[in-house]
Amino acid sequence: MMPGFKRRFRPLFILVLTIMWVLLMAEFTWANFIGGFLVASAVVLFLPLPAMPVENISVRWGSLILLLLEWIKDLAFASVKVAWLALRPADPPKTAILKVPMRVQNDLVLSFATVLYNLQPGGAVTDIDIANRTWTIHVLDADTDEDIEREINNVLTLERKLIHTFERS
Repeated sequence: MMPGFKRRFRPLFILVLTIMWVLLMAEFTWANFIGGFLVASAVVLFLPLPAMPVENISVRWGSLILLLLEWIKDLAFASVKVAWLALRPADPPKTAILKVPMRVQNDLVLSFATVLYNLQPGGAVTDIDIANRTWTIHVLDADTDEDIEREINNVLTLERKLIHTFERS
């Protein structure tokens, strides 16, 4: 038997991947279902994901809901801002590459922060220095020092909310 089979075998993941396969094929047939099941089983058994770093993490559900609602609001504002920057009758905005220190301790929470920041228009994490806990970010609108400070404060606010929501000291 394959080493670590019990640890690798995840029926729920196989079911979810099978459903995703059937949805991807756009119609339910037994051939699609069986093919999806075989592909999902092979992925789960032969390409296992590494263990998630979940030590010192517990979710504050109320904070998580507020975080997601605020993130959706920020997403809407950022989308309008980037659309305005693209359509306004002026020169393109100046951009900047910034290094921002991160206080997040857990790698999983750091990855959540990176995903949430990258999904917002107007900025992107271009490099993560895990050892020094530093992000390198590209900022779209950096015309003034106030713009740069505002973006750094946005990152620090996101980080503070994620620490409050997930991390325990």
